[in-house]
Amino acid sequence: MKVPERILLGHGAGGRLTGRLVREAFLPAFENPALAPLADAALLGEAPEGRLALTTDGHVVDPPVFPGGDLGYLAVAGTVNDLAVSGAHPVALTFAVILEEGTPGDLLATCIEGARRAAEEAGVPVVAGDTKVVPRGKGDGVYAVTAGLGVVPPGRELGDHLVREGDEVLVTGPLGDHGATILAARHGLGGEALRSDVAPLAGLVEHLLARVDGVRALHDPTRGGLVSVCHEVLGRAPGRPGILLRQQDLPVRPAVHAVCELLGLDPLWLACEGRAVVFCAPDVAEDVLSVLREHPLGREAARVGRVVTRGEGMPPVLLETDTGSLRPLDLLSGHDLPRIC
Repeated sequence: MKVPERILLGHGAGGRLTGRLVREAFLPAFENPALAPLADAALLGEAPEGRLALTTDGHVVDPPVFPGGDLGYLAVAGTVNDLAVSGAHPVALTFAVILEEGTPGDLLATCIEGARRAAEEAGVPVVAGDTKVVPRGKGDGVYAVTAGLGVVPPGRELGDHLVREGDEVLVTGPLGDHGATILAARHGLGGEALRSDVAPLAGLVEHLLARVDGVRALHDPTRGGLVSVCHEVLGRAPGRPGILLRQQDLPVRPAVHAVCELLGLDPLWLACEGRAVVFCAPDVAEDVLSVLREHPLGREAARVGRVVTRGEGMPPVLLETDTGSLRPLDLLSGHDLPRIC
């Protein structure tokens, strides 16, 4: 891969500099038959049998390189995860970057390599892309925009509309790693114990769905964390259920707790970028937990709560604290951490 020392406006103008950047930086990283012609649209083969799934994401994380990942790796992993928790096999991705004039070429190279690595781990090709450059002072280094195409196999049905009272809530690993890492990096905090959990989850999800029936819904707890996922699910589930989480069962690393206590945050609202929240029938919860722990990305999976009958005046989401009291968990009214992903 060859990148220029600095990004110039001409790198986004569609001429010689653009062509050189595409040929020397992007093509070597993402080389595949669908991308090679550099046509206006990638021509893909016949789609596998099933329902098509399509998702798109913009990524503005600050800093763009952080312990455990970078903007490119995050962009591809995030799009793969949106497809995976919908029950879809990722088929193809697009990857576009918006660069500010003067952006160091080394930063772009890091993001391209991160995107390549995430796509390779997920087993999905990047088949199309775009590059734009904005004048100095009109952007902030590098942004990324991705889209993902996937296929849901015949007979696979997931969705919040399937969630019922009595269902169990599980997470595939510790909460808040990504959000705490980004915040710590901005403030010069952290250490070796604090790293983003960002990872493509397609393999983990497929491992689970191929082995266990009774999974109702899956979500990746990005912005707003676990609490926001719980509210989203309840907003689409039939009837009027609630969710009761158990504080003693919530997996949070000590380093994440430390950052949250120092800066006045709660890991339950912090973003994860390599975790899934699983809603499943109660009779298969132990099987789900066992299968998740067989996979490298699910070894620290835990049961954290259940879907309950919601009494009159009861908040939608409650936390049973270590002392036995009940604490309402509401949606954030604004934001606790901008530019998290």
